[in-house]
Amino acid sequence: MTTHTNTAHDSRSTRRTTHRSPFAGSVAALAALGVVALSGCGADDAAAFDDDVLEVEMNDFHYGELPERVQVGTELAVSNAADSELHEFVAFRLADDDERTVEEIMEGDVGAILGGGLPAMVHLAPPGSAEQIIAVGDGTFAEPGRYLILCAIPTGADPAEYLAAAAESDGPPQVDGGQPHFMNGMYAEIEVTG
Repeated sequence: MTTHTNTAHDSRSTRRTTHRSPFAGSVAALAALGVVALSGCGADDAAAFDDDVLEVEMNDFHYGELPERVQVGTELAVSNAADSELHEFVAFRLADDDERTVEEIMEGDVGAILGGGLPAMVHLAPPGSAEQIIAVGDGTFAEPGRYLILCAIPTGADPAEYLAAAAESDGPPQVDGGQPHFMNGMYAEIEVTG
């Protein structure tokens, strides 16, 4: 597993700008369904995961306990231990012939990955919560390959404002915030084997 953490950036010192998540427009309707579904379940329901589920705790600005490899069919569940930041687990399957490290991708043209189509899965979790919103996919890794994992939520964005904007918009949510969390080092790689 390759996880990059950059502690040189402080989320409180970032300039606040309007930020569009690069894929939020494609998932706004699914996110809205997730928000509605979450409103009917308590934290105990959302946290009742099977033993075969890969549980990933997100925090500022990293993914905890993310293994290097998982099997096809592995189901994912996320929680968020952060005090104030909304976080997401976005998985983009990399092309089979892409041999770059995640660091090389993140330092190079990450925009090509983000703009190259829908991610394989998107999970969101509000701060301090085990409740999750599955916005894209069914929560399982269905295809073998290398996956870039990242969080593109704007640093400092209000979680309720972001989720409400995603639920109400047919395009990218317009919210105040700083640079995307992946610019603060919130990205990793996972290999899914057959």
